[in-house]
Amino acid sequence: MKVADLPLPDALRSQYSARGIEALYPPQEACVRAGIFEGKNLLCAIPTASGKTIVAEMVMHRHIADGGTCLYIVPLKALATEKYEDFSGKGVKVGVATGDLDRKDAYLGKNDIIVATSEKVDSLLRNAAPWLSRITLLVVDECHLIASPDRGATLEMVIAKLRHRNPAMQVIALSATVGNPGALAGWLDAELVTSEWRPVDLREGVFYNGMIHFEDHEREVPSKSKNDDLNLCLDTVAEGGQCLVFVSSRRNAEAFAKRAAGGLKLSEPALDDAADAIEREAATDLGKTLALCVRKGAAFHHAGLSSAERKIVEDTFRKGAIRVISSTPTLAAGLNLPARRVVIRDYLRFGDGGMAPIPVGEYKQMAGRAGRPHLDPYGEAVLIAKSEDGCQDLFEAYIDAPPEEVSSQCNSENALRTHVLSLIATRFVQSRGEVLSFMGETYYAYEHQGLRSTIHETIDRVIDWLVDAEMVTEFGDRLEATEYGDLVSRLYIDPRSAEKVVAALRGAPTYTDIGLLELICETPDMLTLFLRKDDAEILPLFLQDHEAELWTGVPYGSDEMEAFYASVKTAMLLSEWSDEVTEAMISEHFNVGPGDIHNKVETAVWLIHAASRLAYLFNRPLAKPITELGTRVKYGIKKELLPLIALRGIGRVLSRRLFDLGMTTPQEMRAAGIGKIAPILGEKTATKVLAQIEGKEAGDDAPAVEEEIEVKRERRQTTLSAFRGT
Repeated sequence: MKVADLPLPDALRSQYSARGIEALYPPQEACVRAGIFEGKNLLCAIPTASGKTIVAEMVMHRHIADGGTCLYIVPLKALATEKYEDFSGKGVKVGVATGDLDRKDAYLGKNDIIVATSEKVDSLLRNAAPWLSRITLLVVDECHLIASPDRGATLEMVIAKLRHRNPAMQVIALSATVGNPGALAGWLDAELVTSEWRPVDLREGVFYNGMIHFEDHEREVPSKSKNDDLNLCLDTVAEGGQCLVFVSSRRNAEAFAKRAAGGLKLSEPALDDAADAIEREAATDLGKTLALCVRKGAAFHHAGLSSAERKIVEDTFRKGAIRVISSTPTLAAGLNLPARRVVIRDYLRFGDGGMAPIPVGEYKQMAGRAGRPHLDPYGEAVLIAKSEDGCQDLFEAYIDAPPEEVSSQCNSENALRTHVLSLIATRFVQSRGEVLSFMGETYYAYEHQGLRSTIHETIDRVIDWLVDAEMVTEFGDRLEATEYGDLVSRLYIDPRSAEKVVAALRGAPTYTDIGLLELICETPDMLTLFLRKDDAEILPLFLQDHEAELWTGVPYGSDEMEAFYASVKTAMLLSEWSDEVTEAMISEHFNVGPGDIHNKVETAVWLIHAASRLAYLFNRPLAKPITELGTRVKYGIKKELLPLIALRGIGRVLSRRLFDLGMTTPQEMRAAGIGKIAPILGEKTATKVLAQIEGKEAGDDAPAVEEEIEVKRERRQTTLSAFRGT
């Protein structure tokens, strides 16, 4: 089937022609025949790199040409950015939404395609974003994540709410790893397209004793090193390919990248450019180590890296310069980063019950990265066995096994607590019967047809809890959210987090920064830092000095104490950040990377904002200092810099320079004049800042922009452009 024969806008057809896309792959053709251009719902369950995204893109452009609006849901913020870049520059307006979780973001409605995470869409529904009612096409990428214990219920409820609100909306669900696609397609009233076809042949095998064992043949791998994983990589690179190595932890990823760099010992201008870019960006030893590895042709990739460092690694690998990346499994979750050979070295992972095998679906996601379309003659996914018997075991456990079935997570009391509150607060439902009726539209209900379910009892317990917490009132059979419940829903925090914060606020605590920080770190919404052995000495000493400042009591039980220490440690990190301790020092103190610091700060800013809004209801005098701490954590500044940070263009670095030179307020800056502040800020910025102070920009309510972040963004963009050649 030719692209020229499809009902596509001319602009998109021209884009495809310029990229050499003249005909559809067989699975794409099957999707067209299934009726995607006639408005049919579709579940497209085909291998990675078989063209799922293009199927969705074609239908989106068809909707836009007919006056429609499209919503594209992804599981990760990084993937949202990647899809935003993929869809941009093709004659339509594209927006991306991953940020603040208590805003309507009405501006997004001006776009033809909106890319967002499921959590962001859920928050937009709670805050009644008006443009959601205009969605004519919903695309759900990685739809198998409905089975995720952490996030699956949110994705399922978002789909159910959008279908309930927009009954005529077309739905396209995409995945490469659904064990029971018929069930998911049935729930979505969707046509099902499945296929094993790939543009690059995938060969799956197990390595043992110098040989890769495939189903129908064997392949010898030269022994250039004492390590099997490195031999597999060097073999791939020797024949002109690239390699992804999946390991179980960040430490393992970093250790392998160092070994791979020592084995490769490459020296090329493209690698030097990328390493130089990382060194300019690096604020920690982690970044410097990454640069050393990249200079020799290897890299590691995990959430501890800064976003700029990850981007440089990804772009340089796509260009073919970096030959080997070692990564935790997060890299397999949707990012477009294929390689000739994928080595799944670690198929056991540490969890609550000790070491356990990874799911088959996760293996399939990793294996699906093997083979670069138009570049590789084949792709190889290789597991490493530790014994001869282990070879057959790995074939049975992973290669020959189907991915797990997708099961709903919506009968979890913790998950339903927040989603039932949301349904009541947004008036989707107004009685217990209507809650059950709405749940009848979920995948959970479809999955449990004819089976005994405990959902009724779970919903009753959840509603009773919400009523007892005074988030919901019940008059007869009518349910309504209170002002408190409505606020909690719109703030997008776990109701248990809200109750913990409100209990502390109602206890009339004396305000302290560490008291608030430790409190938010005890909430279910904060993923706390791991404890290390040496923390057993540091944390008790910290508590000796600050126990009186805490808003919560010190627990007695050993299990509770471990969780408490983890929250205290996380609060210490946030405290150091807001006291202007450098990123490098924080990384060293807490054994974390820049990405970890960013994630903790981002979550803390959200929770502090929620605490300030709750304080207006329950302890108004604390609202102001809580808000001030939120600003300090957001920008990483001491309290004395708050007057300066309020000016657009003045951020962490420049406000500190101004303060240390005696200009501690906007008024003192005005008195100093442009002659003194221009050498610090630059002539252009100084002029704009003085105009703000003089009131020449009155009425401009744009949010204050943290200058250091803006400077870093510009520097990152310059750096990225330099080695991209743009």
